[in-house]
Amino acid sequence: MAKLYFSYAAMNAGKSTLLLQVAHNYAEQGMKTYLLNAALDDRHGSGYITSRIGIQKACDRYGPQEDLFSKIQDKVQEEDLVCVLIDEAQWLSGAQVRQLARVVDELDVAIMCYGLRTDFQGELFPGSQSLLALADELREIRTVCHCGRNAVMTLRTDGQGTVMIDGPQNQVGGNESYVSVCRRHWSQAREKGSV
Repeated sequence: MAKLYFSYAAMNAGKSTLLLQVAHNYAEQGMKTYLLNAALDDRHGSGYITSRIGIQKACDRYGPQEDLFSKIQDKVQEEDLVCVLIDEAQWLSGAQVRQLARVVDELDVAIMCYGLRTDFQGELFPGSQSLLALADELREIRTVCHCGRNAVMTLRTDGQGTVMIDGPQNQVGGNESYVSVCRRHWSQAREKGSV
């Protein structure tokens, strides 16, 4: 029986790495998967899911207004899919998460979403909020703060240590822009203005 999964974490926890490992495991068993990444994410070129450790796999992309039920239904008619793997799931809209739930319920295809839970201001992303509400199974992927605690928050910096308090929620970036920290160090850095 298919389920909707949401695996979430702060930046640099290995979400894309885990997604690519799951895709590899399915492929080894001869099972077909469909990989999707947010069109907004162009850090490593268009049409790829790339891990910080250097592994990469081609994928399809989804836009903010795209009907994912129809997109996946079309793919299911072409191939015998058992699972859809979605990277950067925080950028899904609430409507798209409901479409993914329909895929699970009506097409019996598992959906595994990987993404951030909160933004640099400590607010839920719309996709994450809907996934937290609708997913059959939630999985926290852990990473550590420099103090050794679980890093559950993400700071945005200007690349030179100054903490950004304001700005757009959907700004693509990596280690040059984001630092994963525990809640205590997130609060302290925001108050101090630097990492």
